[in-house]
Amino acid sequence: MKSPLRFLLLLVLLFPTRSLKADVTPNGLFSDHMVLQQGMKVPVWGDAAEGEQVTVGFAGQKATATTKNGRWMAWLTPMKASNTPQTMTITGSNTIAIQDVLVGEVWVCGGQSNMERQLGLRPPQNPLVNWQQEAASANYPLIRQMFVPHVIAASPQLNLSGTWSVCTPQTAINFTAVGYYFGRDLYKNLNVPIGLIHSSWGGTPAEAWTRHEILAGNPLLTPILDDYAKAVASYPQRLAKFKADEPKLMQDYTAAAALAAAQGKHAPPAPKAPGDPDKGPYGPSHLYDAMINPLLPYAIRGVIWYQGESNSDRGMQYRTLFPAMIADWRAQWGEGDFPFLFVQVAGYAKTVPEIREAQLFTALKTPNTAMAVITDYSDATNIHPSNKEPVGDRLALAARALAYGQSIEYSGPLYKEAKIDGGKVILSFTHTGTGLTSRGQPLKGFTIAGADKAFVPADAEIKGDTVVVSSPQVPSPSAVRYGWANVPDCNLYNVEGLPASPFRTDPD
Repeated sequence: MKSPLRFLLLLVLLFPTRSLKADVTPNGLFSDHMVLQQGMKVPVWGDAAEGEQVTVGFAGQKATATTKNGRWMAWLTPMKASNTPQTMTITGSNTIAIQDVLVGEVWVCGGQSNMERQLGLRPPQNPLVNWQQEAASANYPLIRQMFVPHVIAASPQLNLSGTWSVCTPQTAINFTAVGYYFGRDLYKNLNVPIGLIHSSWGGTPAEAWTRHEILAGNPLLTPILDDYAKAVASYPQRLAKFKADEPKLMQDYTAAAALAAAQGKHAPPAPKAPGDPDKGPYGPSHLYDAMINPLLPYAIRGVIWYQGESNSDRGMQYRTLFPAMIADWRAQWGEGDFPFLFVQVAGYAKTVPEIREAQLFTALKTPNTAMAVITDYSDATNIHPSNKEPVGDRLALAARALAYGQSIEYSGPLYKEAKIDGGKVILSFTHTGTGLTSRGQPLKGFTIAGADKAFVPADAEIKGDTVVVSSPQVPSPSAVRYGWANVPDCNLYNVEGLPASPFRTDPD
């Protein structure tokens, strides 16, 4: 039998001392080309051996932390913006040098495919407007993007892998297009470095980005968890049924595809096995746990968000879900009610107006939020509008107002109240700017109804900062709607060029 001493010596020979003591490893956010948030305390964190002291050095500061439960976090005191690249050192049992670090403004870019969509030509059948010219001139070395890789998790994760990219004509094509235009406009206006943390995934619902405790703790949201549990439980049976039916489904598909080809039409979609709910990005909290939790508590100025299409058929539930998600992100980040700026989904043949209403309610009722309305860039045949520049521009306007205190109009008109005066309804709004306008065209998009709720097209006229709506068919009106359609056809703006949000005076 080996003596304890001989056994220990054998371990040392087989396993070098370095492997017995974990190297200091920062969270993946802390890597070359990163941007740190100016004007607030900056946390820096990662992993190391238990009890190990870790020192972070940056811009003349040294911050020290002791590792507990394998984790350490050091805090840098607030810094001014700096365009000068600097090096951050992280020292424990080893030393890591992070190069080309700037200090400026940091924003998280989240949502689904309209945020995920890159500036470059992808996919080729739906190129973004002016993308080639924009990419060719995208020489902005002070704008950087951290792309958060697509991963899912069934429990909160602490680390991520990713890289910061410096914006050049070669790399800009891989930036989120909305985030790129937003960052470009902020940079031109603020003249400080801009960091974009891009964490989005196409086709995903808001509950995938929401912490499990929030869903479980609200009776209006627990049905999401119940439906998911049922989908998981029924998956083996659904898969077995598909496999049993597959020969017949393929036979029918082959015949339909041949007929379509003979008629010069597109083939129908091929039969596809049901997806495993546990392995996709759509499950409740799957993306919060994997793609948001590891970001906490990186110092940020705020969030821009473009999502809602995948919750379109659950507008009533979204009224609760979306504000709850915003409130919890803020609570988990621990920075207070940071600006949360979002895009109202554009018109599309299958996107119902109730989801835009839910987003409007969020903007009206949740503090320090703003909503970019893009009804004027709707596409009935494509859920992904091809012009992302005005989307980024309008989000940047909101940021300049809410985050940076600039005295500018940043929103289109938002419905405030309705007064009935005989056979007319007088509508008033907030965010009228320097006046309301229909840009020289007859005002359109309004419908009106009496107590029977039979809505008919209405006559509408701008009177100062109000709109007066009527119809000879409705002598005693009770309700008005504006832009209330899957694809709104409407033209009320403020003079600053920002469109009014669709609304109804008779919400459920």
